[in-house]
Amino acid sequence: MNLALKSLLAAAALAALGLTAPAQASPKDESFGMMEMHPTHHMKPEKMTGLVERHLGQLKAKLRLGASQESAWTTFATAMKPSASMGVPHPERAEMEKLTTPERIDKMRAFRTQHHDTMLAEINTREEAAKTFYATLSPEQKKTFDAEHARMQRHGGH
Repeated sequence: MNLALKSLLAAAALAALGLTAPAQASPKDESFGMMEMHPTHHMKPEKMTGLVERHLGQLKAKLRLGASQESAWTTFATAMKPSASMGVPHPERAEMEKLTTPERIDKMRAFRTQHHDTMLAEINTREEAAKTFYATLSPEQKKTFDAEHARMQRHGGH
């Protein structure tokens, strides 16, 4: 196999695996060079809240809820709103710079573990709220909810 073909195959394999170079973090970027995981990952909480409220309003209109379902909707909608932990700041850069590399690694590992545990708990709460609300829907409303949920999953929703 010639060198050009080998290089092309290697480049294609890397591209397929998504191993692209991360963007350089600016000095003001507090993510310490981490790649953005999702378009909403670094979104300002106010903007995220607005997007969620808009989506919930659209979903409620499509579901055409009855009066007996309003309480369940309120509980569901409240659970779906972004939490205060969404914008958890990373450890202070000045504090991190004082640490040795192993200490920084340990500090970031502890931060990630705590952050991931918090996020997982919030996701579980939202999923249970969705299941509880879903149980109150009519068969036609369930079809609508299923279609909207599938659409959100295709567009990167959580």
